[in-house]
Amino acid sequence: MSGSSRPLQGRVAVVTGAARGVGAGTARELARRGARVALLGREEATLAEVRDTIPGALCWEVDVTDDAGMSRVADEVRDRMGPASVVVANAGLAEGGPFAESDPVTWRRVIEVNLIGSAISARAFLPHLRTTGGYYLQIASLASIGAAPMMSAYCASKAGVESFAHSLRAEFAHEHVGVGVAYLNWTDTDMIRDADEHPVLRELRAHMPRPARKVYPVETVAGQLVRAVERRSAAVYAPAWLRVTQVVRAAMPPVVTALSKREIPRLQRETSFEGTGLLGAGGLADLGGGGRPGR
Repeated sequence: MSGSSRPLQGRVAVVTGAARGVGAGTARELARRGARVALLGREEATLAEVRDTIPGALCWEVDVTDDAGMSRVADEVRDRMGPASVVVANAGLAEGGPFAESDPVTWRRVIEVNLIGSAISARAFLPHLRTTGGYYLQIASLASIGAAPMMSAYCASKAGVESFAHSLRAEFAHEHVGVGVAYLNWTDTDMIRDADEHPVLRELRAHMPRPARKVYPVETVAGQLVRAVERRSAAVYAPAWLRVTQVVRAAMPPVVTALSKREIPRLQRETSFEGTGLLGAGGLADLGGGGRPGR
């Protein structure tokens, strides 16, 4: 894909979690750079709205944790668009709050969508990528590098997808399938805006260093992700300064623990820490579902 000035021209690109936010922004940027885009997600009507802004795009309502559904969609993408050269595993959920009082069903669902859903997405589309010598981009997070209190499910799942992507890269390198990991920080999506409505997560972000609590526009992040796709990058950091955290990642857990030991008791005296439930409109949509193609 990196051998021409427009390496994505005419290529089929699949984006999961494409109904809004980073997924929708990345799909639009992929199309702007010449790709033919397949949009996957839980919200048929919202997916259709995104599809209608992207010439030639098609959409499928499907749950990334549904093995049979994802396999069926992968076959339909091949039949209607051709084999995928790019897969962006973006679908994800988040919730926050004290682990001891967390709802087990909600906690488990975050793991299922973020980690198991990424693996199912890879399994469904690997036959395409092996045929095309394609590229799989796993959306991870700063949480993959440095875990934070009150976000145990999200941090565990994002650490998991980082390791999963590294394993996948090593396993399929000899078949010329590229695998990249995207490390994102706070991005201006409804999930982040919803998080700021909850004291537990608002305080968490407020106590991060200034660069680490900055929120970045979706368009900026999407542009960085698609440049990584074009280059078949092993890693992309959005913002770029996140790369530095790899150097100091071994020191981060004790530092976070020391700060949390001091700050959490103080914050608990000032505000109520309660579970947030699934965050954002995507979290609400996760209560429904399906598996039908949108024309």
